[in-house]
Amino acid sequence: MMRVGTMVPPLVGSIRRAAFFCRSAMEPGGGVAMVQGASRGIGLEFVRQLLEKKEKGQVIATCRDPSRASFLQELKGKYTERLDILPLDVTDESSIKASTKSINERYGSLNLLINASGVLSIPGVLQPETTLNKVEKSSLMFAYEVNAAGPTLVIKHMWPLLKLGGQTASERKFSIVANLSARVSSIGDNGLGGWHSYRSSKTALNQLTKNISLEFARRKDPIVCILLHPGTVDTDLSKPFQRGVPEGKLFTPEFSVGKLLAVIEGTEASDNGKFFAWDGQQIPW
Repeated sequence: MMRVGTMVPPLVGSIRRAAFFCRSAMEPGGGVAMVQGASRGIGLEFVRQLLEKKEKGQVIATCRDPSRASFLQELKGKYTERLDILPLDVTDESSIKASTKSINERYGSLNLLINASGVLSIPGVLQPETTLNKVEKSSLMFAYEVNAAGPTLVIKHMWPLLKLGGQTASERKFSIVANLSARVSSIGDNGLGGWHSYRSSKTALNQLTKNISLEFARRKDPIVCILLHPGTVDTDLSKPFQRGVPEGKLFTPEFSVGKLLAVIEGTEASDNGKFFAWDGQQIPW
């Protein structure tokens, strides 16, 4: 649950002190970016492009088990000084708290948070439901936990760091939270039905992100929250369901992430709470 009222999160005081000593990470062209869900697919590509397209700045990549994230480890070998890899499981709030503490101690602030984790199917556990008869409570709750509740808890704990990132950023006057959603989450765009767990959990993420964006605006926190649809991307998540994708509509991770980063880079304060497709077009709720 998001905290309301005027109470300042107790972590802020210690983070302010840490930020004083970590200001070097905020020099022009630098900053601190975090990609949550970075072991493969779109999240991994975000990490790669953030490192390759900018000569300065720190990138923090999180995933459930860094020891098994071989591609991340390869990037770490290439960008030893600029890439940190931390364990974070969105279904375990204690691991989110631990990552927050580590980032606070080393950097003191965040300029960009990308929540890239998501679940569509797991053999024997979760399959997109083509009919109401196939809906199971366990599938609904698991999809909601990973796709909606997890990213929300990450924002909750990173909130104080993001506030300070917005205050110290040199290239813009606010930090950015970018949550990966999907066009199928749009109620207004839904003309086919089905995929109950995935659709509804991403729709919940949309509403939670909108709520958070409004709260940050009321508090005048220098944070802008947006939602992003990457298109249908050739990753492990979409692989079992690519047969019906029209020609030219199955994107490589490189293409999709490049477009999404352009959307992020072009974000303005007035975009707070909006939902964008990979091509920059706004998606109806």
